[in-house]
Amino acid sequence: MADSNHVLEIRRSSIGEAEVHEEPVADLDDGQIRLRIDRFAVTANNVSYAGAGDMLGYWDFFPSSDPTTWGRVPAVGYAEIVESRNADLPVGGRYHGWFPMAEFVTFTATATRDGFRDDGDHRQAHAPIYRSYTRTDLDPMHDDAPDGEDRHALLRVLLLTGYLADEFLADSGGATDEGAAPFFGAEQVVVLSASSKTAIGFSQRAAKRDGWSVVGLTSAGNAEFVRSLGFYDTVVTYDQIDDAEHGVPLVDSVVIDMAGNPNVLAAVHHRLGDRVKHSMMIGRSHHDAVATVPAGGLPGAAPEFFFAPTALDRLVANWGGAEYRRRTAEATHEFIDASRAWMSLDERRGADGPASAWASIYGGEVAPDTGIVASFHS
Repeated sequence: MADSNHVLEIRRSSIGEAEVHEEPVADLDDGQIRLRIDRFAVTANNVSYAGAGDMLGYWDFFPSSDPTTWGRVPAVGYAEIVESRNADLPVGGRYHGWFPMAEFVTFTATATRDGFRDDGDHRQAHAPIYRSYTRTDLDPMHDDAPDGEDRHALLRVLLLTGYLADEFLADSGGATDEGAAPFFGAEQVVVLSASSKTAIGFSQRAAKRDGWSVVGLTSAGNAEFVRSLGFYDTVVTYDQIDDAEHGVPLVDSVVIDMAGNPNVLAAVHHRLGDRVKHSMMIGRSHHDAVATVPAGGLPGAAPEFFFAPTALDRLVANWGGAEYRRRTAEATHEFIDASRAWMSLDERRGADGPASAWASIYGGEVAPDTGIVASFHS
């Protein structure tokens, strides 16, 4: 077992700056396990986690030894237990879940029916979905194909976010009024940053629904790729939003913001005005956007942040756990299988791999049809 651990840490005051830090590996306490992190996905969502690290507690998942300056961004991946002082969790088990961008991680763990839960004191405030780990041989979503784990690391959680958003909109956020219209009464959903992987996952689900159309907003450079997916009824480029012929259609709409670009969001709201019936904020793929619109409210429904764990809890309560797992497993396999037609893989392994991945994602250098998976291990 190595006597040190390499960790990618992000400067909290300037999230484009990442450094690899080395720390000693301590002996395990009773109940603890140590895992070797084999691979993890690095996507625009990870940049969003860093940007919202203080507001949403992402920095608290895996605290840095210097938390005033540095933070550890959680990433979805796969890891194997290499040391254990927990009789219920032996060496050799392989797990899917949230990990730091590191070589190794230590958990104070409690075994569950399909894996374990991170029960460290610092994790008690976090939603169960973020601190639950599934053993691969008990995981109905696990994919044994050679590229299966890479694709699941990249897409499973993004698809789940999109799936939950689609279900939330389909029943208007759980509206209880008798006769409440689905989709908040809208005729279309307008998806900002339509080329992002979360947007693609959402739109694949939304395109299956009758009664509304899916409009994708994207850059001119990504427009052909977005059209080729076949999930968007209409594709509008950012410079066409107000175009009389090719702009965002002027009908009652839901707006779903994957971009986090306040200028684009404002342009859509001003285009649609009171036709915006619900405005949902999910991601921040345009992390470097600077607002140039006047401060104050926007026309139409006020933007609201979408918190996926709350939507998950509602679906489990409505459907039951077994049915929820069946439906999401089916949707995940469908999305992963479809991704082989549009997404290639880029592996960044070795000592410089994770830092290289972060720089590429933060710098906007990764094409929408490429997914990066990183590891400190060669």
